[in-house]
Amino acid sequence: MLRQTKAGRAPVVKIGVGLVCGLLALGAQAQSGSAPAPAGGDATAYQLTPQQARVSALSSYKLAAGDVISIRVLGEDEFTREKIRLTDAGTVSFPAIGEIKVFGRTVGDLEAIIVAGLKGRILVNPKVSVQIDEYRPFYVNGMVEKPGGYPYQPGLTVRKAASLAGGFKERAALNKIHVIREDDVSQKPQKVDLNSVIGPGDILTVEESFF
Repeated sequence: MLRQTKAGRAPVVKIGVGLVCGLLALGAQAQSGSAPAPAGGDATAYQLTPQQARVSALSSYKLAAGDVISIRVLGEDEFTREKIRLTDAGTVSFPAIGEIKVFGRTVGDLEAIIVAGLKGRILVNPKVSVQIDEYRPFYVNGMVEKPGGYPYQPGLTVRKAASLAGGFKERAALNKIHVIREDDVSQKPQKVDLNSVIGPGDILTVEESFF
């Protein structure tokens, strides 16, 4: 419906809020290339795209010893800290804030802490970004061509981990693969398959087949 306007002004079109939201949602789906959720609201019926899975993995990645990060504050070079390798101390020293506990926190957590520490008393509206320059390693042992430690990659699986280690040896027992999870206090080996997810700090062992 058009609303009457004064002379010389363009007519203003009143559009319902629901219609606007619907159009924005359709536009977002078109840009991302993802399918809309089913009418019943069951979004689990669709799988994440590789890009979405990578973003999800990054957002939930928890920092620990061995990770290398950079912290930047837009337009404030004195607050920039490049390529900080996290140690067992579990903290990062940051100007005007002091020691910040980073272990077990996500990149988003750390950004929020720094923004809260700077906003108001130091900067009016700080824009903070934290980037992971290098992930801490995972480890592959047993029947692979090049056992050892390799930098973690978001979306890593047993199959991909073995490929980074040069591939499986001829006598690798693909049904006898175990992983010790970094965050498992008991450090008990768990049986996994080729599509199982591998996390940073995990220790993967591929056993030998005798048949």
